[in-house]
Order: sequence, then C-alpha cells, then structure tokens
Amino acid sequence: MAEATDNRRTLTVSWRIRLAIGALMVLAVVVISVTNSLLTDRFTESTRSRAELRIALYSGNLLAELRQNAIVPQLLARDPTLISALQTADYSLSTQRLISFVEEIGAASLMLYDVDGRTVAATDRNRLGSNHRSEAYFVDAIRSNATIFSTIKRDGGGYKFMYSRRIQEGGATLGVIAVEVDLQKFERAWAGISDAVIVMDSTGEIILATEPRWRGLTEPDALSTQPARSAIERAIKATADWTALPPDAYLQGEAVMRLESKIPFRGWRMTSYTTYASVREKVNGVLALEVMGFAILLALTFYFLSRRTAGRLAIFQRESAKLRALNAALQREIAERKRVQETLAVAEQTLEQSSKLAALGEMSAAVSHELNQPLAAMKTYLAGARLLLRRNRPEEALSSFGRIDDLIERMGAITRQLKSYARKGQEAFSPVDMGAALASSLSMMEPQLRQRQVQISRILPDAPVMVMGDRMRIEQVMVNLLRNALDATKSERNPHVEIMLSAGETATLTVRDNGPGIEDLDALFEPFYTTKQPGDGVGLGLAISSGIVADLGGRLTARNGQAGGAVFEMQLPILGDTDTMEAAE
Repeated sequence: MAEATDNRRTLTVSWRIRLAIGALMVLAVVVISVTNSLLTDRFTESTRSRAELRIALYSGNLLAELRQNAIVPQLLARDPTLISALQTADYSLSTQRLISFVEEIGAASLMLYDVDGRTVAATDRNRLGSNHRSEAYFVDAIRSNATIFSTIKRDGGGYKFMYSRRIQEGGATLGVIAVEVDLQKFERAWAGISDAVIVMDSTGEIILATEPRWRGLTEPDALSTQPARSAIERAIKATADWTALPPDAYLQGEAVMRLESKIPFRGWRMTSYTTYASVREKVNGVLALEVMGFAILLALTFYFLSRRTAGRLAIFQRESAKLRALNAALQREIAERKRVQETLAVAEQTLEQSSKLAALGEMSAAVSHELNQPLAAMKTYLAGARLLLRRNRPEEALSSFGRIDDLIERMGAITRQLKSYARKGQEAFSPVDMGAALASSLSMMEPQLRQRQVQISRILPDAPVMVMGDRMRIEQVMVNLLRNALDATKSERNPHVEIMLSAGETATLTVRDNGPGIEDLDALFEPFYTTKQPGDGVGLGLAISSGIVADLGGRLTARNGQAGGAVFEMQLPILGDTDTMEAAE
C-alpha cells in the first residue's frame, strides 16, 4: 500500500513538473514573439525616419547645385570681355578668364563656342579647337533665347550635365557659352554611406547612381543585375531572419527599405535603398538576452529536477569511477607528452645554436660589408693627416687622428656583434638621441659628401627624439641609407638628398634622393641583392639594416617617390612605449 502511494505521488509530481516546463516554454514563445513584433516596428520606423531625412538632404543639395549653375550662362553671356573676344576673334585671354570663373562658380568646366560651333576657349585646354556644331546643346542654344539644359551620355559610361546659352550683341548671334555641372561629386559623397542611391530622369532612366553599372538602366533592370540564383534561394534569404521585416524591394537578393523623393527639376526622382541590417542587429540583440534569460531559467529548473532523481545516483557513481580511471590514464599520457616536449625543446635549442654557428659565414660577409665604410673614411683621414703634417699643421692632423680613433672603436663594435651573435643572449638597450646619431653618421660620411658635392637638406625637430636601442647599430643603419642615397645620385647632374626626422607615434627617419628610383621593391631587402657594378657592393647593406631595425622593434620600408627617386623610412618606437620595447627585447 505504501509503495503504491509513493508511486502515485511520483506520478503526480512528474505531471506537475511537465506542466510547469510546458507553461514556461509557452511563456517564452509569447514574450519573444511580442518583443520581436514591438521592437521590429519601433526600430524599423526609426531607420525609415533617418533614411527619409537623408534622401531629403541629398535631393536638396542636388537641386541647389543645379539652380546655382543655371544662372551662370546668363551672367557669362553678358560678359563684355567674352563678347569682345567673339567680335574680334581674339581669344588669347578668354581661356584664362574662364579658368578664373570656374574656381568661384564650382562648375566642372566652362566652354566658349563661336557661331560655327568651334571651341575657342575652355577651362580644359584639351577641348580647344573641337567642333560641336551638331550637338543638341549648341543647336538648341543658338535657336533659343533662354538657357538650355542638356543631359549627354558619355562614351565610357555615365552622364554629363550642361547648361548652354547663346551670346548675342546688337541682334547678332556671336556664339554660345556652356557650363558643365559637376554632379559626380554627389555620387562620390553618396558612395561613402551604407545606402544605395539613384537619380532618375523623367523617362525613368538612371542618370546618377552609387553603383556605376546602374547608369543608363531603368530601376527594375538595375535591381536585377545581380539577383539571387533562384527563387528558392531568394525565399530562403527573405525568411532566414525570423524577425520577419517587411521588405520594400530586393537588392542583390537582400531585402531593403525603398524610399523615393521627387526633385522639382524636369521630373527627376531620387530613390534610396536602406538595408535592414541595423534593425536586425538591435532586435536580435534584445531577443538574444530574452532567450538567454529563459534558457538560464530552464537550466535551473532542470538542475533542481536532477537533484530529485536519486535513483540515478548509483549510475553516476559508476560513471564517475570510470571517468577517474580514464583521467588517470590521460594524466599519465600528458606527463609522457610533456617529457617528450621538453626533450624536443632541448633539441630545438641545440639546433638553433648550431644554425647560428652555421650562419657565421654569412655574418662574416656582412661584417666585411659594414667595415668598408669606416675603412674608406680612415683612408681619407690618413691622407688628410699626412698632408697636414707636411704643411706643419699638427693640431689639425691630431683632429684627423682622433676621428680615425673613433672609426677604429666603431670597427671594434662591429666585430663584437659577430662574437655576440655566436653566443646566446642579447645586449641591453639604452636611450638614444636620433638627432645626435644622425649627426654622427653625417660626420662619418663627410669625406664622401665633400668629394661628391651633394646637396643635403635636413629637417629636424627642435626637441630631441629619443628611442630605446643600440646607438652604434642605429648609426650603422643611417650610414647604409645615406650611402645608398649617394650611390643612387651618381648619374644626376644636381644630386640632392633630403633627410627628415619626425616624432609622432614612432620616431621616423626619412631619406629621400632624386635618383632613378627602385626597380624591384620585392627583392630589395634580400641578402646579396644589388644593382651596383661588380666590386662596388655585395648587396648586404639593406638586408643588414632591415634586420637591425626589426631587432629594435621597428621597421624599415622603401618606396618610389611621386616626383622620382627613392624614399627610405626607418620607424622606431618612441622612448616610453613600454609594450613595443618589451616586444623588441
């Protein structure tokens, strides 16, 4: 009897639990459906209001531009200078006068035609001499006393818009003045927004559009240029978002909101297409929070239910024992894997050290390349000291010997780099003044600069530019960049090298020359790549310099200047950028 009572109680509790879970699911569906409907309508209306404001602003700007340019032909048709030029056929100053007008007016271009349709003056000098006798904007302007507006389709696509008016004096027609309106600037401005915008004339043909392929088409043809692959795929796209937003049109298979505004100018209309992406994101964000809340509530319900299932405790305990045994086996396997990884790490470290020693041959060639510059400077200083001693000027000779001593110290530092490379570890960095390092590099390059007579322009900031690094290696990079600039200007009649040091987010040293530029930018920083004659270089300077700058946490880039020549930029972290310095170390 007691057992039957317990069973009835268990069944009753089970039915109550099922009813509670069912009621919770129904409540979740109702709440989510109501929230979806209300928020969808609210955010859709907000998006539509913003889109209406945008299209009103765009149409107003377009109409203002057309009206502003409509009065220009009427004013220029009365200009005495242009009338006199047409009467005397002296157009020497007409083009310059039109150029002075176009900057104030803001039009795309101005053209002056004589009575035969020949272009006698234009802001675009390439159009001078062209004949427009048969063009509609010329013929209609000759026949009419009013200003004529014309829409002309370009050969390469798109349209140009022109106002034209005839010029007459004393009842005689002298020519035609034409103004090309720059409406393409609105297309460029509209292209920076997420909406798609088109402008159609009275016939429904698209004359302005954010999508260039739509020009010259009707709206249905434009919308079907890239449709969904099939009707089924379009239906799936339309119903995939369960917010059920009402689409006005489909743009490339995606539901969009369509708005249209009439432009009070020759029956023009403007249409914009706004995606529902922002509405979907906002609605789905709120719905996701609600779903998460109900999911947590449901999870808590199941958690408390699981505690009431005492009969399954024994099964869980057996499963736990199996899991513990499996866990122990996994722990043993993990320990074995760790031991293998440690052995592999030791082997990799040994292999890395062996690779360094194997690379010493290449490093020796690099050090030889870097020693050439101090050796050349020492030779020049020795020759100067010998000449000074012969002329009984010992103090100046001692100055040359002092510079030779500095160069010997620099050569010693370069050779120490080769020794430190074979050992593990790295020397500590110290603060370096980029301006002082540049002055020292120019001092080393002084003999070559005097011999070549190269014009050096330096642009340096007033405050010191400090970086964290190795001054000798930074000067090494600067000397390589200066030497490359000097070599690049050997064939120039007036060699010029511009050096600019600036401080912003990084310390940037720019070296610009007026040489022939760089032919192969991709292989520029590869070892042993050079464009010099055999015997003049081994092609390691830029490869070494790039490696040095990378070790210091910066980067070395090269490009060809717009006015010719090569431009090298060395960027290093400004002193105080701790994250970058730690990464470099």
